[in-house]
Formats: sequence, structure tokens, C-alpha cells
Amino acid sequence: MPVPQIWAGVDIGKTHHHCVVIDQDGSRLLSRRVANDEPELLELLADVLALGEDVTWAVDVADGGAALLIALLVNHNQQLLYISGLAVNRASVGYRGTGKTDARDAAVIADQARVRRDLNPLRPGDEAVVELKILTARRSDLVADRTRTINRLREQLLNIFPALERALDLTNNGPLVLLTGYQTPAALRRTGAKRLETWLRNRKVRAADTIAEAAVDAADRQHTALPGEKLTAQLVHTLAKEVMALNEKVSEVDKLIAGRFREHELSEVISSLPGIGPLLGAEFLAATGGDLDTFSTPDRLAGFAGLAPSPRDSGRVSGNLHRPKRYHRGLQRVFYTSALISIRCCDESRRFYDRKRAEGKRHTQAVLALARRRVNVLWALLRDGRCYQPIPPVTTAA
Repeated sequence: MPVPQIWAGVDIGKTHHHCVVIDQDGSRLLSRRVANDEPELLELLADVLALGEDVTWAVDVADGGAALLIALLVNHNQQLLYISGLAVNRASVGYRGTGKTDARDAAVIADQARVRRDLNPLRPGDEAVVELKILTARRSDLVADRTRTINRLREQLLNIFPALERALDLTNNGPLVLLTGYQTPAALRRTGAKRLETWLRNRKVRAADTIAEAAVDAADRQHTALPGEKLTAQLVHTLAKEVMALNEKVSEVDKLIAGRFREHELSEVISSLPGIGPLLGAEFLAATGGDLDTFSTPDRLAGFAGLAPSPRDSGRVSGNLHRPKRYHRGLQRVFYTSALISIRCCDESRRFYDRKRAEGKRHTQAVLALARRRVNVLWALLRDGRCYQPIPPVTTAA
């Protein structure tokens, strides 16, 4: 492969980018601010190619505002590298000057692409992976909104009815249905357990008798009406409705994620590993793209997921291992959560977990060790294109 003659670093912005082009000696050949619009970007591409046909591009953002530029470069068969914004920020300390401008950042990106050989090429994901990224990000936003709304609901309910706040699990739909109709102790006492149970059953609430009994018992323990009860009750009703609406939206997105995940060519291999369903499998594809070329070894995949400890030795101190500071937290959650699930549904995972516990490891340490082992297994499955098969137990003759 011929050595690139020029390097183009682009500092990505929402409305405008800044591009700096340097040669083999690091001399600046071009510095320009361009709008994030297709005609201006195509003009920039033509001007850079006029300086040299062999160009290596580098960007500090892999999606969002950089999506149009990345698509144009890929469509024109340009070599494209990715360097994280954190790496650019730390590398800029070694360059002359203390100011920070878009032009300086673009120059640092270009020079880092010139001198470094460990930068990963940036490849756009296929349509299914891009859709999974969008859907999983949307689901994360909805879940975060739901968590915030539940916390607000608990706070308001605590202000007027602390016993009911303790008695109800607001992550389930049944207690939310209850709060859309009854919010105060007096209202629950007037209704009674039997009528409340019937009211809940008519709204198809599971375990209506248990919820009704717990709510009425809570009402019997409070006979004092607190200040602001009427207005707070209205807010509780509204917040309960919002949580139920968010639950429906999350359920709809889950169905879309499951459908898109099953359409991917690697879905059967990924979901064959015990503990990984459509949601965790979709999050794995969204984080990695399912491209093993980026992770040549399982160790690199484990490091990207934060499951490979990094040494922090100094002087006479050695063997000082810590969790890496930079890793993909979503991917770590995929392996950790799937490891927890596999302990309950997979005999091999359970035996591995029990062995680590017998060695003196705490629960979290044992689960992390299992998650690390599962990285190796999943990487091998994807490499060979085969589904997971449990190892049959070895039988010994009597």
C-alpha cells in the first residue's frame, strides 16, 4: 500500500467543519472552514484531491454532524480514519501554543493521522446496524425519561401518602393504573378492598387482589390529610398516565428492535449464546457493528468493553490492575447483563460462576469474570460463523 502523500484532518461541528491539509513534513497546505452542506463539502473534496490524489482523511466524530461528510468520502473511495475527541484533546497538549480553535484541532487531527499507525479505519455500518443504533438510542432516551418520571411520581406521592409510596412498585403497570383512579387515603378507604379489586380487574390488572389489599392497608394507616393534597393528587394522576404512556412507547420500540435484529445476518449466531436476546444482541451490534475486522483478537473486544483490566504500575509497584478509564459502557452492560442471565439459564455459566465464588471472589467479580469469558466465546462464534452449542458432560464408566 503506497504511503499517503497528504493528510486531511477535519474538526467536526454541527453547522460548519474546519479542514486542515498537511504534507509529509507537516507543512500546512490548506485550511478552510466549510458549511455542513453537500455542495460545499464536495467542493472541499475536489480542492483537497487537487493537492494530491493519495489522501488520508481523519475525523474526530463518527456520526451525527459528521454523517454527511463520512458518506461523501466513502462514496468517493477515500481512506478515512477515526480519532476520538479525547485523544485529540490530550494530543494537543504536545503541540505549540495554548489556545484552542477549530483550525488548531483540525491540524492536530491531521498530524495525528500522519504519525500514528494505530488509528482504526472508519467504515459506515450497513442499513440494519444503523437502524439498530437509532432504535437502541431512542429506547435509552425513553427509559431515561421513564425513570425520571417515576422518580417525580414517587416524590409527589411521598408528599401526601408515604405509606402507599412504600407499598407500590411503580415499575409495574398495575400500581400505575391504581394511581390513575385513587391517590388519597380517604378515597381508598371509601372504596374498600373488594370494590377496588373489581375496579382493577375491569382494567385487566394482574394480581388485582394483592394490589387492592396493599393499597387499602396503607390507607388504614393514615387518616391525616396533608396540605396540598388535592393538587398533588392531580399531579400523581398525570404522572402515572405519563409513565404508562412511556411504557407503551418502550414496548413499541422493543418490537421494532426485535424485528430489525432478526433481519441481521449475525442475529442467529449472537442470540444462540445463552443470556443474549434481541435487545442485548441489538445493543451489541449497535456498539460493534458486528465487524470483527475492527477487533482482530478477543482481547481487543474485551478491552473495548472494559472487561480487560489495564496495568497502572509505577516504580516498584507492579501488578496494579484497574478497570480502564476509556471503554464502551453500553457494550460492558451487554456482557455483564447477559452473564447475569446466563447464570440462571445455562449450566456451564453457573458452574463457572460457582467456581469463581469458591475461589473467594465476590459476586460482582465472579460475574465480570464470566462476562470476560463470554467475550472469547462470542468472538469465536462470530469468527467461525456458527451457533453456540453447550459442551456435553463427560461420563465415566463405572
